[in-house]
Amino acid sequence: MKRIAFLLFMVVVLSLTTALAQNKPLRLGVIGLTHTHVHWILGRPADDKVVIAGIVESNTELARRYMQQHGLSMNLVYASMDELIEKAKPDAVAAFGSIEEHLGVVEKFAPLGIHVMVEKPLAVNMEHAKKMEAISKKNGIHLLTNYETTWYPSVHTANDWLQKDSIGSLSQLIIRDGHRGPLKIGINSEFLEWLTDPKKNGGGAITDFGCYGANIATWMMKGERPLRVIGVTQQLQRENNPKVDDESTILLIYENAKATIQASWNWPIGRKDMEVYGRRGVIYADNRNDLRKRMAVGYDGFTETAHKLSERPSPFHDPFVHFAAVIRKEIILPPYDLSSIENNMLVMEILDAARKSAAKGKAVQLRK
Repeated sequence: MKRIAFLLFMVVVLSLTTALAQNKPLRLGVIGLTHTHVHWILGRPADDKVVIAGIVESNTELARRYMQQHGLSMNLVYASMDELIEKAKPDAVAAFGSIEEHLGVVEKFAPLGIHVMVEKPLAVNMEHAKKMEAISKKNGIHLLTNYETTWYPSVHTANDWLQKDSIGSLSQLIIRDGHRGPLKIGINSEFLEWLTDPKKNGGGAITDFGCYGANIATWMMKGERPLRVIGVTQQLQRENNPKVDDESTILLIYENAKATIQASWNWPIGRKDMEVYGRRGVIYADNRNDLRKRMAVGYDGFTETAHKLSERPSPFHDPFVHFAAVIRKEIILPPYDLSSIENNMLVMEILDAARKSAAKGKAVQLRK
């Protein structure tokens, strides 16, 4: 009888311990400050889901500038990943340095069982991506990739409508992302230094914005591999981007569909929009919250409905809350989810093929 009572007591204790752990904020380490997407985590409102455990940045002037901007203490800043691990003990980390540095972050934290999220794209090339995938799987950690468009209600609603056959089977996607160019939009020197370096970023616009389209196309196509990839790149601002492309188009040829990805540092306006064509109609995701659907009528007529969308519910509205929910098994990522490793491995394969195609001037066949 005493043994049964003891076992029941231990079950209660374990349940309470698990519940308390689930309710504690995720202690997130921030690795690097040179990617200006870092303002997303530095400037987000305080909540009970995620707290910044510490920040790794060797550039003290940059760190001080950002800490002052966001009202944070320099006591959060560490000079190395080892110092962060020893003193801050993070549960997970988010990488905000150059794309080339992503591999080193995974190599450092995965063996310690610390989960990793990187800013898009996953890696600087396929070689790095394969190493990151292998290390994360060997050590049983989550390795997520964060894209701004992952949190757009318009992107998700467009896919919902497509999967529910509201416009017919998919025939083609046109996905456009970009802006006027890094120098023209005035990014800071710390970001510009590696964003326009082919070794540290993996390319110019084809990497920086081509990854968005490859990510969404892979998701909407439910992980189907393109048969062929065609990449075309140009330098339209040679004086501003002497080492990398600033204009790119990627064509993904599927068995029964096509995706056209227009990734550019030459748009007169910043844009993240797409068109989803079915056999009976088309969906226009004009921005984060605006969506239109046109249904064909006759030869060139159509009916149109416009929709202003609300933000998605928690934890599907914010990369950091979402990361915490995945780690705590509150949600399970579906196959080829936008953040998932399998989606982003195919993204890297597409980007590598597109860069190779652009260099050789011919289509690249993907392995089956």
